[in-house]
Amino acid sequence: MTTATYWQTIDEFRRFAAEQPDRPAVIYPDGTTAAGTPDYRRITYRELDRWSDTIAERLTASGVGSGTRTIVLVLPSPELYAILFALLKIGAVPVVIDPGMGVRRMVHCLRAVQAQAFVGIPQAHLVRLLFARSFRHVRTAVTVGRRWFWGGPTLRDWGRTPAGVLPERVPADPDDVLIIAFTTGSTGPAKAVELTHGNLAAMVEQVHAARGHTPPETSLITLPLVGVLDLLLGARCVLPPLIPSRVGSTDPAQVVEAIRTFGVRTMFASPAVLIPLLTHLRTQPAELDSLASIFSGGAPVPDWCVAGLREVLHPDVEIYAGYGSTEALPMSTIESRELLDGLVERAHAGDGTCIGRPADRVSVRLLTITDDPVPAWDGVEIAAGSSDVGEIAVSGPNVSTRYYWPAAANTAGKIADGDRIWHRTGDLGWIDEQGRIWFCGRKSQRVQTAAGPMFTVQVEQVFNAIPGVARSALVGLGSRGAQRPVLCVELESGAEPNAVLTRLRTRATEFETVAPIAEFLTHPGFPVDIRHNAKIGREQLARWAAKQLEAKR
Repeated sequence: MTTATYWQTIDEFRRFAAEQPDRPAVIYPDGTTAAGTPDYRRITYRELDRWSDTIAERLTASGVGSGTRTIVLVLPSPELYAILFALLKIGAVPVVIDPGMGVRRMVHCLRAVQAQAFVGIPQAHLVRLLFARSFRHVRTAVTVGRRWFWGGPTLRDWGRTPAGVLPERVPADPDDVLIIAFTTGSTGPAKAVELTHGNLAAMVEQVHAARGHTPPETSLITLPLVGVLDLLLGARCVLPPLIPSRVGSTDPAQVVEAIRTFGVRTMFASPAVLIPLLTHLRTQPAELDSLASIFSGGAPVPDWCVAGLREVLHPDVEIYAGYGSTEALPMSTIESRELLDGLVERAHAGDGTCIGRPADRVSVRLLTITDDPVPAWDGVEIAAGSSDVGEIAVSGPNVSTRYYWPAAANTAGKIADGDRIWHRTGDLGWIDEQGRIWFCGRKSQRVQTAAGPMFTVQVEQVFNAIPGVARSALVGLGSRGAQRPVLCVELESGAEPNAVLTRLRTRATEFETVAPIAEFLTHPGFPVDIRHNAKIGREQLARWAAKQLEAKR
């Protein structure tokens, strides 16, 4: 498949529906059985295709058409996929956002989009009414579920049988906007990312390439976007019971049951799902014979979790640690066997975390660390072969070239290179002699001491290898350029604090990378992002550390 527009992949979806109409498209929980386990139901490709046609017809009659920005706040479900495919079929632009960021931040972001249509569950519509001024441009509102005290149709009112009056499809250019997706805002202000027809078509191809171009068969889905990509590849998508804003609360026993019941071949999951899954499989071993591959994303997966999964799963299972973002998914991947073949030891010695080689058709360059806009590459690129740490920039067919909002993000986050646009990730790293990327931390969280910069992940990996340390976080106190580095540590259950602190101080004398650290503090439980429970709130920790050290004086 050659990247052109998303219509090609939509046509593939229609082809699956025509050639294999009874093939399950989405397998989803709907209540519980008498035994208290999830009661799964399924919708076929033909049913999903016809249902999305019906929604597309009704939306068109309601004034929603090509280019209409449409907020979609719906839980992972067949309804969500029917709505997304309906919007894509008529050229409307879905606007999606992570509800885990909190209501006020979410409303602030959505206000900027000035959406003309709103499709959501009752709780979402309640927010729309409570913050009516922020949604004053909405002219079409559809409720998924029971309508409460507002007007407008419900999805159920529309039924699932199309009348055959879909508008004629207007050919799309690969650069036309297909979807607006907000970043989570967990490590910086949330931004509205424009993903084009070409971006999404490339993502489908890259996901297919990452699996060796083998049919996806059955996939376990914990991220809605991955479900869209898999449906466009003809997968049977299994949705385990989960709450999008609290993925970490997903019951690992139910994940195991879903894998075994439906013969799941591949799954995409964040560490918030994989870490509890590992714990469960260690205490309650289970044969997961169908599982062939796991792709991790959303947040960095700890190397000990990767190693643990290798121990409890079949030896042939491939486990990929992925690196990506809303702006560029995927950017790179590395398989567990390569990661565990000496690269973890290098990480613990201060090299950072290896996140693998660039994904198919993705190019990577490094630029000298700066917080200023970079209008061109002249004089800022770090030469190939250098071990200097720089900001990672990527370009490729799947990489978004602009933000819808705020406009200033385009100046700060993009670099023009002729007709090519490079995306500045805000992540720091270096590239080794084999072309592998080593992640060293977020640029905004680097510690700038009088002796030079220190990078969070690069430093933390050195200390995370110490027995008794669950995880660590480097923070800087004081003014930039003269910051004092402080290491905060979250202890493993049962660890003796003084013994761990002694080991930390000894470790600091063994590696030049961490030598400037003289202050170590134990913390009862790091502030982390709600969704993945992995992205550490270092800014909050810095304020806490300052108070702790002040109290010791």
